[in-house]
Amino acid sequence: MSRQALAFSRVDSAKFFKTLNKRVNSYFKENNIKRTGNWKLWLKTVIMFSLFLAPYFLILTLDIPGWVQLLMTIVMGIGMAGVGMNVMHDGNHGSYSNKEWINRLMGSSIYILAGNVYNWKVQHNVLHHTYTNIHGHDEDLEAGRILRFTQHSKWMWHHKFQHYYSILLYGLLTINWAITTDWQQMTRYMKRKLSYGKFPNPVWNWSKLVISKIIYVGIWIVLPMLILDIAWWKILLGFFIMHYTAGLILSVVFQLAHVMDEAEMHLPEEDGVMKNTWAIHQLKTTVNFATNNRIVNWFTGGLNHQVEHHIFPHISHIHYTKISKIVKETAKEFNLPYKEYKSTRKAIAAHFRFLKEMGMKPAALQA
Repeated sequence: MSRQALAFSRVDSAKFFKTLNKRVNSYFKENNIKRTGNWKLWLKTVIMFSLFLAPYFLILTLDIPGWVQLLMTIVMGIGMAGVGMNVMHDGNHGSYSNKEWINRLMGSSIYILAGNVYNWKVQHNVLHHTYTNIHGHDEDLEAGRILRFTQHSKWMWHHKFQHYYSILLYGLLTINWAITTDWQQMTRYMKRKLSYGKFPNPVWNWSKLVISKIIYVGIWIVLPMLILDIAWWKILLGFFIMHYTAGLILSVVFQLAHVMDEAEMHLPEEDGVMKNTWAIHQLKTTVNFATNNRIVNWFTGGLNHQVEHHIFPHISHIHYTKISKIVKETAKEFNLPYKEYKSTRKAIAAHFRFLKEMGMKPAALQA
């Protein structure tokens, strides 16, 4: 399918982004701090990797009752989501450190989460961050035919039940990375010659995908089968539970930022130009939640501060709470929206209300 070339309006007579960028730069300069991570991020990295990997090594080395092993796979899933949101995410945005090799190292943690760096950077950094909530361009809005996230998507009869069954599908996010998604995405992106930076050598890119998948299966499935004296299906069950826990957490956090009634979903004009500048588009299509909750701030890697993240993706999430005050005040000054829910509970409720709305048969089809 050919995709329309898009461009954002360059008309911002009030100079919102220029003003905001100047103020955020002044914040870092005046406080003499780097825009990347610091000791807080390093400490969080140790904690998240410990939650993810420590139970795995304990299961392999100790004689642990089955029900405890089951609980450990849930903890591993929580740690897996934590690594993804706090370590991999900052690394692949280049915001973890001012040293590129450290960013590459931390970004490469996606390989032990079942993903692929090239695919993730194209899908997330290029398509999602550039074309946020634009149907046909932001793949985060695409869920095949099983879910309908926007009024621009085709309605099907089963969508009227999606606010019930969607939560069951959300947990499959990362296990789909491991099994199908990476192969499909790489085929699609290589064909379209998409990349974040220099376009990779196709042979090397495909080789990395194949090798990383073999190593992944070896670590998480083959090795436990060789070491543990338990039935093979129990190992596969533990693997599934770990992934399902992580996938559920990641999916819900991602959806609360953009798949909401408050998050606008504009289409371009006939000439392919969006009516707003890129920065203003981000304000209109993105929603924050629970930004005053320290636990949510800490665990989600600042992904509850999506407004700040989308406008400043190269700033580490550990700074979002501070710069959010600048973003909010500047948006208000320029009479622009700053969308947020005060709690995670209210945001989740709003998301499923929106799914119910998108699942209703459009009036045009009722005639």
